[in-house]
Amino acid sequence: MNRRKEILKYIVADYLCSTLTWTAFWIFRKHYIESAKFGIELAWEFDAKFFLALLIIPFFWIFMNLLSGLYTNVYHKSRIAEIRQLFITDIIGVVILFFTILLNDVILSYKTYYFSISVLFCMQFVLSSVVHLLITTRTNRKIHTRKISFNTILVGSSSRAIQLYDDMQSQRFSSGNKFVGFVHVDINNGGPSELSHKLKHLGEFENIHHIILQEKAEEVIIALESSEHKHIESIINKLSDTETVIKVIPDMYDILTGSVKFSSIIDAPLMVVSNDVLEPKQIILKRTFDIVCSLFFLIIFSPVYLVIGIIIKLTSKGPVFYSQERIGRRGKGFTIYKFRSMHQNAEKNGPALSSKDDNRITKFGKFLRKSRLDELPQFFNVLIGSMSIVGPRPERQFFIDQIVQKAPQYKHLHKIKPGITSWGQVKYGYAENVDQMVRRMKYDILYLENISFLLDMRILIYTVLIVFQGRGK
Repeated sequence: MNRRKEILKYIVADYLCSTLTWTAFWIFRKHYIESAKFGIELAWEFDAKFFLALLIIPFFWIFMNLLSGLYTNVYHKSRIAEIRQLFITDIIGVVILFFTILLNDVILSYKTYYFSISVLFCMQFVLSSVVHLLITTRTNRKIHTRKISFNTILVGSSSRAIQLYDDMQSQRFSSGNKFVGFVHVDINNGGPSELSHKLKHLGEFENIHHIILQEKAEEVIIALESSEHKHIESIINKLSDTETVIKVIPDMYDILTGSVKFSSIIDAPLMVVSNDVLEPKQIILKRTFDIVCSLFFLIIFSPVYLVIGIIIKLTSKGPVFYSQERIGRRGKGFTIYKFRSMHQNAEKNGPALSSKDDNRITKFGKFLRKSRLDELPQFFNVLIGSMSIVGPRPERQFFIDQIVQKAPQYKHLHKIKPGITSWGQVKYGYAENVDQMVRRMKYDILYLENISFLLDMRILIYTVLIVFQGRGK
């Protein structure tokens, strides 16, 4: 199953649809509006303006659809929701095209504007809707007939898990889940023996990360008894830094009180636990800001980088830059870059956090840390996509293992890219031990629950004030 290939189908279709729409609209303008304006039948040959617009407009519509999230979750699309999203996106897109391209167009009266944009909208919406529906319907049919499936692990081994498995296997139309096995949570509640007659037993839940990689699982379905619900929080915490889709059987109480919304009324009643905290348009906005901001700092402040590098070389032995393995989004490792603020081989005795009066820090390094200038090379990390400007500070696996023992919810921070600055960094500063890391984490969890572009700007303003006032900890 190739998600990129499926996304490419939509992108190519949108390119062709928008090209055909603009061509038809160009002919319409020449044949109906301009001919009526001048009182003669005008030839509608394709001139330089037409081809220039044709180079830009298809990519404009692809970008608009990307912002609206039409290229995400390509195997879990609701056709009604897709048409609604296309309708809204096309209205916004047509309005933008009107003010950028059509405002200076030839008109008979102001009513011509309304007529033109209505025709453009109808052409774009009808054509793109039909094509999207055809692709989505064809994909859904392949899922229902089991030609497309997702490797799925069942979490649970009791009667509820057995019942769910039997129900999903007996469905006339498949939901796309191909069960590769199950893991048990509580061996005293059902145990692996009963379900293992129908489904492969993959082991215990504690090894879920390894099992997911081994089985190439794309979805995890949690089916626990009421007596096992005490495990749900730890299960979701453990799965929060994976890329798998997490689904849970809701309680009857949740269903009756209306707190559960199902994505499908045909498939098994499952509640999706989302690992995405940002909408597609927010992701693109955040990434665009990251690229522009990092390029600005890397280019404009290049003399500052040079001066800092020279001072580091003159004041202490060792390289200018310091690199280290850190853990980023989805728990994946990456190399972080900083200006070296400690003496060479500062961690020869093993990983150790810095403290206020740490004698491993150089004299110039204290200034760098106080002003946060040691973080400047991380704009390169932002540019290549391993970090963001604003996000939870990335830590080493050595310390993450200790943090998770005290605060399992820490793994939720891996839902987004780590950042150069964060709400925890602004409010708390550098942490000197694991307990302080846990206390700082509370601010980052708060950021995660309220994440927005405006909040990012607020954090950046506070960070700039800290840099200029030299209040860094």
